[in-house]
Amino acid sequence: MSRHIQVTFDAHDPRALSSFWRDVLGYVHPAPPGVELPEGADPLAAWDDFLARIGVPEDQRNTRSAIEDPDGSGPRVFFQQVPEDKVAKNRVHLDVRAAPGLQGEERMAALEAECDRLVALGATRVRRDEPAPPMSSGYIVMTDPEGNEFCLD
Repeated sequence: MSRHIQVTFDAHDPRALSSFWRDVLGYVHPAPPGVELPEGADPLAAWDDFLARIGVPEDQRNTRSAIEDPDGSGPRVFFQQVPEDKVAKNRVHLDVRAAPGLQGEERMAALEAECDRLVALGATRVRRDEPAPPMSSGYIVMTDPEGNEFCLD
């Protein structure tokens, strides 16, 4: 039997980093427990109201955040606040499949377009690795707003 996983990020600003990854992955912030969100409602505002209502001090309301696949098939992604800086290359990173089924220049053009979109959201482009068949179809290495490395693949 396979297992479901949750991907966890350490972060200085869980809310901002979860919003970045929400937009990268096409995920959503879930509603607070027991809260039914009307269509178009802002789940982060609902979380602010919920946390205030249950007495969480304001300085502790950005200690964690999460995003979920709206289709329910991808892993939940959890963000937890930590005080320390990222000091080395992350040992696990995400490969964001931005050009499934594409090859050659068409693939690299799709990766470049996605790279531009993510840079506008706060990512940093690190480098482009050209296709080297048969072992590599090419990819773009990037970092998120807190320096976590990931690839557009």
